[in-house]
Amino acid sequence: MVSIENREQRIEESKRKIQAPFHVDPELCIYSPQDNVDVLAHPRIAAWLDFVRDEYQPDLPEGKRHILLFMPCTKTKPYPFSTEHQAINQRLIAEGFRPTDELSLPQDLVARLEDGIAPEVLNLSPLKNDAGTVIHRMVISEPMGVVPYEHIADYKGLASPACAYDDPGLFEGRGNAVSPWRADCTAVKLSETKWRWGDEEKRHYVLMHNAMADAVAAVVARIGGNYDDVISWVAPGLTHRSFVIAADERSENKVVARRKIGTVYLTLEGANDQLPKSARIECLPTLDQCRDAVQRLMQRLDISESHAQAIYARGGANATPLALPELLDVLMARLGL
Repeated sequence: MVSIENREQRIEESKRKIQAPFHVDPELCIYSPQDNVDVLAHPRIAAWLDFVRDEYQPDLPEGKRHILLFMPCTKTKPYPFSTEHQAINQRLIAEGFRPTDELSLPQDLVARLEDGIAPEVLNLSPLKNDAGTVIHRMVISEPMGVVPYEHIADYKGLASPACAYDDPGLFEGRGNAVSPWRADCTAVKLSETKWRWGDEEKRHYVLMHNAMADAVAAVVARIGGNYDDVISWVAPGLTHRSFVIAADERSENKVVARRKIGTVYLTLEGANDQLPKSARIECLPTLDQCRDAVQRLMQRLDISESHAQAIYARGGANATPLALPELLDVLMARLGL
């Protein structure tokens, strides 16, 4: 068991999440909300945020319809090697999408794919089908805001921080998103593996949450005109969805709108709060679609609802539910497939 109170041990755990030939940068191991806020000033992260906010322009192939598809970050880096991204990308390939350029992750990663997984899942270029639909993939990630797929490994001649970081520091429910070695840690230890956030953790969570919402909004406001649709494929209830949705969308998504710190309430803002309604990011799957997916999972496997709920919770293969065929059906339908 990794000691939550020992940063060096946690870094060793983080190293195992990064697939060779990439490797973790210990300075980008981010274990608490306070770490998250601090790392925004780190040279690698600050330079990245400047790039995506102010400089980045997508290089899109010609097509009849262009879709910007946001996907969630994953603990496995690089993202396309994760179970979740492999499932999504494999389904897109099965539906007839193909890479538009020779832009793949290193060959030794391709060689590690399991049998039956197409090598194209590790291609980083936009995808296009015979009907002329182009899908440009980006990842919503803290602390980097957004990561265009084509810049997962590098950008501007530099190694991308997207393959060098580990950031479980905003996942309050796990009980280990704390940095007890920090002087400003106010978390309360409940057991050897569980902590409860204090006021400083909650306050820094709001600061980081809103900084990420700002970053996502800035990118979409600047480049969103290149796309016919902007869709985020992010699980309900997770922080990534909260980064996106506006105040008037929170109730229907069952996502909190503010956090109480002491006697004060701080508002959580989403990227859609800053975008005109006509240009908002569409968040999928909806809660109703998730409930329907559980019912269809029960039917496919001929199992009880409680069993289906358990499979749904872990995505069938230690991923999120977004990787399940029943939910990927929802995404494919939205893409017009």
